[in-house]
Amino acid sequence: MKKVAVIMGSDSDLPVVEKAIDTLKEYGVPYEVHVYSAHRTPVEAKEFSSNAAKNGFGVMIAAAGKAAHLAGAIAANTTLPVIGIPVKSSTLDGLDALLSTVQMPAGIPVATVAIDGAANAALLAIQILAVSDEALAAKLAESRAAAAQKVLEKDRAVAEKFNNQ
Repeated sequence: MKKVAVIMGSDSDLPVVEKAIDTLKEYGVPYEVHVYSAHRTPVEAKEFSSNAAKNGFGVMIAAAGKAAHLAGAIAANTTLPVIGIPVKSSTLDGLDALLSTVQMPAGIPVATVAIDGAANAALLAIQILAVSDEALAAKLAESRAAAAQKVLEKDRAVAEKFNNQ
């Protein structure tokens, strides 16, 4: 199975990124976690992303706040799918990061999840890998079925309590 790269612009993004790591662990998806800055370590970020495919990665997740150029910098140097996580910061509540991540020029796409949406970033990475991995696709289907069952159980409980019969 291909690995997922989880890259953050600063270790201060780790509390958000841990949700992605936990989700990847839950599904048994191999991953590596790194801190590379689009602005402070651009050479290292470029080197890592340029070599990611040959190093066994299938998807890359990039989390950054404020200017949030990391996902774009990563995407500019690989043809692998890149998923951006805009991280909420003390300025603009993460809207700056969201816009910096989602507004990519034509030809360099970055899939973007919600502000602090690390779990969904991991799930999207898993879905991408599952296109060519039947066992992983089955795990996703089982998880979706279990989530649906929980909602239906809650529906029954609410209906029993509040519906006139």
